[in-house]
Amino acid sequence: TYAPTTLAAPRDFWILRYTSGLEDGSLVICERSLTQATGGPSGPNAPNFVRAEVLPSGYLIRPCEGGGSMIHIVDHVDLDAWSVPEVLRPLYESPKILAQKMTIAALRHIRQIAHESSGEMPYGGGRQPAVLRTFSQRLSRGFNDAVNGFLDDGWSLMSSDRAEDVTIAINSSPNKLAGSHVNPSQMFTAIGGGVLCAKASMLLQNVPPALLVRFLREHRSEWADPGVDAYSAAALRASPYAVPGLRASGFMGSQVILPLAHTLEHEEFLEVIRLEGHSLCHDEVVLSRDMYLLQLCSGVDENAAGACAQLVFAPIDESFADDAPLLPSGFRVIPLDAKTDAPSATRTLDLASTLEVGPGGTRAPSDASSTSNTRSVLTIAFQFSYENHLRESVAAMARQYVRTVVASVQRVAMAIAPSRPGGQLEMKNPPGSPEAHTLARWIGRSYRFHTGAELLCTESQSADASLKALWQHSDSIMCCSLKAAPVFTFANQAGLDMLETTLIALQDISLEKILDDDGRKALCSEFPKIMQQGFAYLP
Repeated sequence: TYAPTTLAAPRDFWILRYTSGLEDGSLVICERSLTQATGGPSGPNAPNFVRAEVLPSGYLIRPCEGGGSMIHIVDHVDLDAWSVPEVLRPLYESPKILAQKMTIAALRHIRQIAHESSGEMPYGGGRQPAVLRTFSQRLSRGFNDAVNGFLDDGWSLMSSDRAEDVTIAINSSPNKLAGSHVNPSQMFTAIGGGVLCAKASMLLQNVPPALLVRFLREHRSEWADPGVDAYSAAALRASPYAVPGLRASGFMGSQVILPLAHTLEHEEFLEVIRLEGHSLCHDEVVLSRDMYLLQLCSGVDENAAGACAQLVFAPIDESFADDAPLLPSGFRVIPLDAKTDAPSATRTLDLASTLEVGPGGTRAPSDASSTSNTRSVLTIAFQFSYENHLRESVAAMARQYVRTVVASVQRVAMAIAPSRPGGQLEMKNPPGSPEAHTLARWIGRSYRFHTGAELLCTESQSADASLKALWQHSDSIMCCSLKAAPVFTFANQAGLDMLETTLIALQDISLEKILDDDGRKALCSEFPKIMQQGFAYLP
């Protein structure tokens, strides 16, 4: 079985299974570990696995009158919790986590297949539900393979001369890894190469897993590097592309999420992400193409105890073939303590809610006491294909990239973690959330890109300096979401003074209340131009 993090070895079992039909038409399946204590051979030990024990467990499937069946599941395991670091022991001792990972997961899987068999499932993207389920399983399995790096699958650790925070593993027989049903020829060219995985795990304090993963999904530009995305996408097209140097500020186009399928209870959904390309200069022409990711997101609406949240994605080409090779990367956040059903797990992040800023720059919501002292473990794994002569370059890029992503995630986690109870609300400072920093950066970058002039003149390159310059700018700067009913989402101090309002009340002001008929017509006529060239001058 897979280990959920990179911090402890995976478990294996040596089990006797007995299946029997009963006179009333029921089916019973019993399982128990074979050990010397139960009078059986204990089985060979596999290297790099810890032997765990299944105590009497199994399934009873009973027929129901009028068709259908009822299933009872018993899971009872001893995962040898004493052999893992103390901080991780709740993962190996908690019945709630076992229930989420095994028992409830099995019941959901059975319900899903029963629902598909009934023909009630809509087709997503013209695909049969079973095909989409296979994509989901391949993403999930590929991510687990990357996190665990089993020797049997061809993985080996790259030697390192010092203790590393990021582990690098390589697999030089990736066809074995991809599976017989996948066509790997596009990804691994005749030059020779393989797959490289950079991975790390870390502890997070007071961060609701669902909230963090939801943020990572919706705000990809906060942590992803467009050059690295382009490198991964180029590997699919078998076109040589230089290993990218990491940029502090690639101009990432917007992401469009195209839903494909979801499970019955919406605890997991499959989607295609289109990353719209923008090239800024000649050497970035490869970035001007749209890129596609197949993405699996789970646990973002979970309030159940022990539920983990996960975001896994893999580049995919436009053809979206059933046997397309997938190299999944992603994030997994597992709570280590029992979660309380606190409102924080469902709180959304928007610019108005970031006003609850305490002295340390973190927010102070009313439910801080209920979520304090919760811990979770974050596991990150990124996979890249490489050609043999570029292996060291790709390893260096991957190691640096994962460190950069870890730093971004830590910054986001600090911003969304509830602050200590009793933090004083301060309205004088601009909101310091990751969204506000991103907004300031994007406004400055977009203005520079379209006009050639600097809007936000700062001596420091820090995110806080850009946000402060935006907030204190002498001109009114306002952001408006152009939805069916456009609303203002942000304005700097001059903008708020001009509209005679506050940041909190700003969202109650619609565009209708500000522009007259002529103004609205002018905006509507200029809107296509804004979409095409990125800016327009309004009277």
